[in-house]
Amino acid sequence: MKELTVVVYTMKGCPFCDDFKKMLREENVEFHDRDIEEYDEEYETYVEITENEYIPALLLIESEGNKYESFLYAPERDYNELKEAMSIIQGHRKKLLG
Repeated sequence: MKELTVVVYTMKGCPFCDDFKKMLREENVEFHDRDIEEYDEEYETYVEITENEYIPALLLIESEGNKYESFLYAPERDYNELKEAMSIIQGHRKKLLG
């Protein structure tokens, strides 16, 4: 069975992060919230790969059995609006159902 894991890098007090998490909940998207201060090493790896420090940022992991493929999406690089970030997630969900 194909699955999508959604990881969102956020920070306490970030209004965009709060709005995005609210959108995810309203769309019934399960996600793992990774506060960048708590998961700083993981976030630094993300920044190094994407060359982007903006949040909320996305790590999407498509899996089937023991096969995994990951996708990194950064604000102002891959999307400008939270609705665009949501569309990215929905696109991955449709692809896996498809």
